[in-house]
Amino acid sequence: MQKVGYFKSIHVKIVLIYVLLIIIAMQIIGLYFVRGLEETLKDNFQTSIRERVSILEYSAREELIKIRSEEDQTKEQSLRSILSSLNSYDIKEVRVIDARYRILATSDNNNQSIVGQRSMNDLVRKSITAEDDFDSISLDEETHRIWILATPIIYKGEVIGTLYIESNIENIFVQMNEINQILAGGTAVALVITVILGILIAQTITRPIADMRKQAQAMAKGNFSRKVRVYGSDEIGQLAITFNHLTNRLQEAQSTTEAERRKLASVLTNMTDGVIATDRKGRVILINDPALRLLRIPREMVLNRPIISVLGIDPEHSFEDLIHLKEPINLDLSSIERPFILRANFSVIQKETGFVNGLIAVLHDNTEQEKVDMERREFVANVSHELRTPLTTMSSYLEALADGAWKDEEIAPSFLQVTQTETHRMIRLVNDLLQLSKMDSRDYDLNREIVNFNQFFNRIIDRFELSKSDHVTFVRMLSNKSYYVDIDTDKLTQVIDNIISNAIKYSPDGGNIRFGVVVTDSILKVMISDDGMGIPSENVDRVFDRFYRVDRARARSMGGTGLGLAIAREMIEAHGGKIWAESEEGHGTTIFFTLDILTDEEGEWD
Repeated sequence: MQKVGYFKSIHVKIVLIYVLLIIIAMQIIGLYFVRGLEETLKDNFQTSIRERVSILEYSAREELIKIRSEEDQTKEQSLRSILSSLNSYDIKEVRVIDARYRILATSDNNNQSIVGQRSMNDLVRKSITAEDDFDSISLDEETHRIWILATPIIYKGEVIGTLYIESNIENIFVQMNEINQILAGGTAVALVITVILGILIAQTITRPIADMRKQAQAMAKGNFSRKVRVYGSDEIGQLAITFNHLTNRLQEAQSTTEAERRKLASVLTNMTDGVIATDRKGRVILINDPALRLLRIPREMVLNRPIISVLGIDPEHSFEDLIHLKEPINLDLSSIERPFILRANFSVIQKETGFVNGLIAVLHDNTEQEKVDMERREFVANVSHELRTPLTTMSSYLEALADGAWKDEEIAPSFLQVTQTETHRMIRLVNDLLQLSKMDSRDYDLNREIVNFNQFFNRIIDRFELSKSDHVTFVRMLSNKSYYVDIDTDKLTQVIDNIISNAIKYSPDGGNIRFGVVVTDSILKVMISDDGMGIPSENVDRVFDRFYRVDRARARSMGGTGLGLAIAREMIEAHGGKIWAESEEGHGTTIFFTLDILTDEEGEWD
């Protein structure tokens, strides 16, 4: 780097500025000089007055202690003669006052009426009481400053009176005003010269600094194209060159940072998982849109809030717990309407020194996975339970037969019949499970054909009516009109068979099973109703779940697998319809399902 010349050095400029500051300091010192001069003039004035007062005090004391004959003047007359001889421009008035505050004499011929009166002046009272001098400066009637002095007259250690003197000190202040005006004028001239020199010198420093300030402001707005002008080769010039070099480096760094920021923003925006970043105190500093959607809260309610509060885990975990957490945690945000579970994984942001600088939380919607896991566990438990019951029964009877019961001609056939019944029950369960498995994997095709639904429905009802027991009555509420539907007759037959079988099983003796069909807006709604024990309102929506039974003991005793309505729902939905139940506990249950009608085909297929 080029060496800076001495006369171009900023040090010289600073010295010049200090010189100007010294000049200003001299002016300040001048002010202190004026103040000291004022005090000196006042002290000299007061000293001069006190010296003259000491003579008056001696004469007044002699008159006050003098023993008088009848031929002599009175005390008041003598004191008046002494005071009348006083001729001084500085002293305005002198009063002699005895120890009882009575005015004995005054030097003011225009104020003789106060002689003989009591003095109410505070300085007089203090002087007599404290046996000491007291003074003050005040304004007279002409608003001139006067110095008032009260000095005691002491004889043999006792105060026998006091002298009250009013002296004209206004001339001192007049002189000081004149001196102040002279100093003020000189100071003003010095300040003008100082300002002019300061401006000329400061410009050589402030101009490049102002340019750098403007450049810094432009850089703050993202403009790195401007350059600072170099005015010279002194320290300021070298600083301007370095500043321009810094601008180039910052422009390069800003371009790199902006590119990385765009990449990061693109990654965070297009992620399906939510991402939350915190500072070292656990307050949220960054959150992407997927995280906001998963948490269902606006951005302004998240930033700068503690992450444990945002995630709703503050009662169970602290920020320090999350730092040391190795396993993910589940956040249950479920509502009454639907379940909603998030899995949160946490990763610590650390510096090379090991200092924790923040935390990264990744949120993933785990609702479906949790639901699948729960259904899988429940399914395995239900299948195990359903298979264990008949297997346990078969094992018991087979053990009895093996122990010799087969020799008993009365017991052996019934034992074999129970074993056969439980075997058929397991076969039905396995067949139902295989059918549900095919439907779940969509590994099946519907063999559709167009049929007259009323005829199709009546044939199924006729079959049950011929084979049913006599304890229930079938009531048909079907019109003679033809409704054509495009269905897989085998699968829909299985649906209706399951529904009617349940209605017969749960209907009491003498009960009715009603069948109806209603058409609304090209939608055919089928109704199958019984007079059974009904279903509690809180369980109605669950009757189509796999292995669900309202009365498990009674359902098993009747040979049900708990899969009939689940299969019916899968098949109806495969046909594009809906199935549901309505029930009142103790008053029976009604199953509804819908199918689409082919109204345009009625004439062709009639």
